[in-house]
Amino acid sequence: MAEQRILPTVEDTEALGRELAAELRAGDLIVLDGPLGAGKTALTRGIAAGLGVQGRVSSPTFIIARQHRAGTHPGAIPLVHVDAYRLGGHLDELDALDLDTDLDEAVVVVEWGLGVVEHLTDRHLRIHLHREPDSDTRTATWEWIAHT
Repeated sequence: MAEQRILPTVEDTEALGRELAAELRAGDLIVLDGPLGAGKTALTRGIAAGLGVQGRVSSPTFIIARQHRAGTHPGAIPLVHVDAYRLGGHLDELDALDLDTDLDEAVVVVEWGLGVVEHLTDRHLRIHLHREPDSDTRTATWEWIAHT
C-alpha cells in the first residue's frame, strides 16, 4: 500500500528521508522518480543523514555515482547515490557501475532509475516526488515493490 506525504519545505523532504532511513538495511534499493527540482537529492540527503554516512551529499549528475562511507557510530550503513539520468537506459553503462556488488553492503539510492535498475533486487522502494509549480511544496508517494 502506497503512502503519501505533503512536504511544504526542503527541510520536510530531508526529514522524510531520515524517517525512511530508520527502516533501511544494507541491500536495499531505493528508486527515486520525479521531475527536475522535485527534491530527489534533498530526500537523499535526509536518507544519508538517517543512515549516518560521512561526507556531504550532492547530486552525482556529472560523476553518475557517488559512494558515501558509513559513519563511525554502531549501525551506520554506507550509501551509494546514483544519478541514472545520463545513462539514458544504457544497461552496459549501468553494469559498469557494479551496483549489484554495492547492494550487498550498502543502501543504493538511484535518481532517475525507474525502468532501469529494478532488476538488481527482489524488491525496491519506489519514491515518486512531485513539486507544485512556483512553490517549494512537494508531494512524496512511496511503496515497496516486490518483483516476481
